[in-house]
Amino acid sequence: MSNQTEENKIFKAPEFNVNQWIDADGNVTTPIKLADFKGNFKIIYCFQSWCPGCHSVGLPNLKKMVDALQDNPKITFLAIQTVFEGFEENTYEKMVETQKQYELEIPFGHDAGNDGKSRSNIMQNYQTGGTPWFIFIDKHDNVVFADFHLNADAAINFLKGLNYE
Repeated sequence: MSNQTEENKIFKAPEFNVNQWIDADGNVTTPIKLADFKGNFKIIYCFQSWCPGCHSVGLPNLKKMVDALQDNPKITFLAIQTVFEGFEENTYEKMVETQKQYELEIPFGHDAGNDGKSRSNIMQNYQTGGTPWFIFIDKHDNVVFADFHLNADAAINFLKGLNYE
C-alpha cells in the first residue's frame, strides 16, 4: 500500500470542492469538507453510474471494505460520482440510485465540475485517471494511495493494522 511510484506520489489532499451531497441515509446534506474528518483515515471512491468497471469491481470492493470496517470510527468512507463524460447519463439522480442499489450507508457526492457540465473537480484536484478510482487520505490529510487497481482484502488488512492514535 505504501509503495509509491513516480505517478503515484504522496501529496497533501486538496479540498473536495463538491457541492452536491447526500448523507448515509440518502438525504440531501450540506457540502462535505475534508476538515469534517480531521484525524480520520479517509477512503474516497470515485465512480460514474454508467461505468461497467465501477459496478463489476469498484462498488463491490467498496461495499466489502465498508462492511468490514464500518465499526471503526477513525475510518471515513465517501463515494463521489466524478463526472467527466456522459453528463446526461451520470446525473445526481443516478448517484442517489447507486447508493441505494449497493446499500452503502455512507455519504455520496455528485461532482460534475463547477458548472455541472465540465470535468470533475476531484479529478482535476486529485489527478485521477478515470473511474473506478480509489483515493486513500491518511489522518494527516496526505494522499497515500490513488489508483484504479485495489486489492480490497489487502486494503482491509492494511486499514485494520493502522495506528490511529
